[in-house]
Amino acid sequence: MELSKVFENNKNWITKKLETDSGYFENLSKGQNPEILYIGCSDSRVTAEDLMGAQPGEVFVHRNIANMVISIDLNVMSVVNYAVNHLKVNHVVVCGHYFCGGVKAAMQAEDLGILNPWLRNIRDVYRLHKKELNAIPDETERYNRLVELNVQEQCVNLIKTAAVQKAYKERGLKVHGWVFDIHSGKLIDLQINLDSLLKDIMEIYNLED
Repeated sequence: MELSKVFENNKNWITKKLETDSGYFENLSKGQNPEILYIGCSDSRVTAEDLMGAQPGEVFVHRNIANMVISIDLNVMSVVNYAVNHLKVNHVVVCGHYFCGGVKAAMQAEDLGILNPWLRNIRDVYRLHKKELNAIPDETERYNRLVELNVQEQCVNLIKTAAVQKAYKERGLKVHGWVFDIHSGKLIDLQINLDSLLKDIMEIYNLED
C-alpha cells in the first residue's frame, strides 16, 4: 500500500464515522474503558479489532512476534500491568494463529541472529511438550499444534504475574487462550481451564497471600 493511500483512506474513514455519528470523535477523546486485553501476533494478516468485530475503545491491544508473554519483556509486562491494574479489564486474551511465522521459525534448526533469544521461548514450549509433538507425523499438524501449546504456555506465564493473580482473586479476572484460523477466519477458544492451571502452579508461583 502506498503511503499517500493511507491518508486518503483516513479522510474517508473520518467522513464515514461523522456521517453516522457527528459526535464520534468527541466521545472517543473522553477516554477508554475496554473489557478485554488482547495479546496477539504482529503478523500483518491478523488484525485484532477486525477479527473480533470490535470498535475503538473496546479492546486494549498488544502485539508481538508469536504472541509471547515473557516475564523480562518490559513492554508486555507494562501493558499487562496497565490494563489489569489501571484499566481494570475483566478478560485477558492470548490469541495465536495457525501458520504463524514466528512459531515456524522457532522450529527451524538455524541461527536467526537477534531473533534467537526471543524464539528460544517458543523452543522451550516445544521442549515441554516434546513427547506429544514428536508423536504427530504430519509436519503441518505438528506446527499448528505447537501454535496451540504456545498460546497455552503464554496463558500460564500470565497467571504467574502478581497483577493477574491479584485481579483474579479480587474481581474474577479471566485469562483466555484463542487461536485464529487464517484458512477459515474462525476464532477458536482453546477452553483453557484457568482454575486448574492456577492450582497446579500456585505452589511455586503464588505471589498473593
